[in-house]
Amino acid sequence: MGARRFGRVNWLGLWTLSQREIMRFVVVWSQTLAAPLATAALFLGVFALAIGPDRETVMGVPFIQFLAPGILMMTVIQNAFANTSSSILISKVQGNIVDTLMPPLSPLELLLGYTAGGVVRGLLVALLVAGPMLAVLGMGVAHPVWALVFVMLGSAFLSALGIVAAIFANKFDQMAAITNFIVTPLSFLSGTFYSIERLPPAMQTVTHFNPVFYLIDGVRYGIIGQSDSSPWLGLAVCSASTAAVMGLCWYWFRTGYRMKP
Repeated sequence: MGARRFGRVNWLGLWTLSQREIMRFVVVWSQTLAAPLATAALFLGVFALAIGPDRETVMGVPFIQFLAPGILMMTVIQNAFANTSSSILISKVQGNIVDTLMPPLSPLELLLGYTAGGVVRGLLVALLVAGPMLAVLGMGVAHPVWALVFVMLGSAFLSALGIVAAIFANKFDQMAAITNFIVTPLSFLSGTFYSIERLPPAMQTVTHFNPVFYLIDGVRYGIIGQSDSSPWLGLAVCSASTAAVMGLCWYWFRTGYRMKP
């Protein structure tokens, strides 16, 4: 294949796709940005009332402060996944996915364009949830760079996973099954609401194979300065997992798997 007339990278096309994916959730901000804030507040409120002030500390901090980073990261990854999965699946169901496949965009450009929308949504949700949450709980951020790195990695990983799910699914009920039986358990059973030290040894071993555990653990380290595992190990596992899922996305875009008629 010869060089494309607009160069090795179609910057205009990549920017346009990214902008489209970002505007998709910005124009319905009450559903995509305000709703996650309300959900996170409800989680914290319910746990604060249910557990009460007498709950013993976890990792040297009050339980509600231990819980906050997990709820923050769970909210981020669910929204990043929803952004890419809904965009592609709706296009497939409506039959207009060809409008994205026909323009002169390479598989890598398609991947980056869709992922950009999920990452931006994840970052915005993180900022909107973290600000009020940390202020109300009187918390600071122990390691801001680590927190930002894991929020970005989590957004990229779940955005790519959303692309995989949307390409594989052909119906909304199939996507609902993927969300309910894969994504939700991965986020809930990964130390969001507890330290994995409380799990039996066998369950601790299983949890260490869950990349989402390292995402939540990494954000917890970034905010409260404590974690169940080394942040460097988490960075390596999450980077490798993100690269692997993105590689699969690139291959499926390249071959048109379950997308071309």
